[in-house]
Amino acid sequence: MDQYSILGRIGEGAHGIVFKAKHVETGEIVALKKVALRRLEDGIPNQALREIKALQEIEDNQHVVQLKAVFPHGAGFVLAFEFMLSDLAEVVRHAQRPLVQAQVKSYLQMLLKGVAFCHANNIVHRDLKPANLLISASGQLKIADFGLARVFSPDGSRLYTHQVATRAVGCILGELLNGSPLFPGENDIEQLCCVLRILGTPSPQVWPEITELPDYNKISFKEQAPVPLEEVLPDASPQALDLLGQFLLYPPRQRISASQALLHQYFFTAPLPAHPSELPIPQRPGGPAPKAHPGPPHVHDFHVDRPLEESLLNPELIRPFIPEG
Repeated sequence: MDQYSILGRIGEGAHGIVFKAKHVETGEIVALKKVALRRLEDGIPNQALREIKALQEIEDNQHVVQLKAVFPHGAGFVLAFEFMLSDLAEVVRHAQRPLVQAQVKSYLQMLLKGVAFCHANNIVHRDLKPANLLISASGQLKIADFGLARVFSPDGSRLYTHQVATRAVGCILGELLNGSPLFPGENDIEQLCCVLRILGTPSPQVWPEITELPDYNKISFKEQAPVPLEEVLPDASPQALDLLGQFLLYPPRQRISASQALLHQYFFTAPLPAHPSELPIPQRPGGPAPKAHPGPPHVHDFHVDRPLEESLLNPELIRPFIPEG
């Protein structure tokens, strides 16, 4: 740590605090993530190891944050990353209105290039969300926080837990078009209901593999038809809605891939994607930024032995899906 001068605190993650720092000799500005070991005998946390492994296996790419160094510090270690000025969550949070088409296309294009690069290197991120998409001073978007990343098997022979996925690309596109999340659930069940309300209730006819899911028979919902995306996002272009619809499909194998999405007509019709230098770049505050539209405190956690209505902030959300009787 002696080679760096701490300039301020950026934020705090699951396994450490992130600081803005300056290299004493070169003057380079970096982000230092300090990871403390609670007990030496426990070793390095798995998430930190996965992040290091994933970033070391990926060659330098302009849309993936660069890991510059890893070194020990006290009873822990430090990850040195290239410094990024902001993140996509800050951009959406500070936007006075939904982003214009050229801006949405630019952010999505950079995200897809990063995701396609990761997938080409057999890395699946599993924690894509606006807060993990960092923005540089020049407007470049880069994927960060690979703590939940995995090396995946293209033949599908390796099993993965279902309890780590976040918004993913289609949901991020919907949020950029909408100015707020499409599926704003506060817990697992409410999140599921938000998805069903727009995409409809999945069936074996639409998604044959659904019957193979381990929790398939544990909960049932009333049949609900999908809502046309043009009703959900009336201001979005037909090309944007077509691409979004190819992302928001229940069967994973039917969803459009990142590399295929980059060739979609959405990116080749006016307006064209904005240059990164033309994109908004809000400054990071000194500490964690409050949400622009904070909701009521969430005290309703989901419990199996309680009625669903008692576990939701908005009980009306699930009523269309509860079988009568």
